Amino acid sequence: MRTVITFGTFDVLHIGHVRILQRAREQGDRLVVGVSSDALNYSKKQRNPVYPETERRDIIASLACVDQVFLEQSLELKGEYIKEFGADVLVMGNDWEGRFDEYKSLCEVIYLPRTDGISTTQLIAEIKKYG
Repeated sequence: MRTVITFGTFDVLHIGHVRILQRAREQGDRLVVGVSSDALNYSKKQRNPVYPETERRDIIASLACVDQVFLEQSLELKGEYIKEFGADVLVMGNDWEGRFDEYKSLCEVIYLPRTDGISTTQLIAEIKKYG
């Protein structure tokens, strides 16, 4: 069995998230997703996510292409998560190209293209205009 692991905040779920998760799942037999904890998201983006970590975790877990979900507590633990879940492949969006090459000694690393024309940051900005 080939296990794929990926990570993300997945705040304000949109079609780009769904597509990258579906394409990640196509890289193996099992997809494990690390959802950024609220604290990790704040440390990365200096803002709290719209939805709390428990809701984001449950939303991602409900997708048919996802087999297992856990809360990612730290960016520095990616290697440990890869080992813990027995990942054969790490999939990330291509906006992270090269940033996770250090894990090639643990597993295959694949960068997939993002869906053009959509981003969570852009969506939140649009929503704020009308809120």
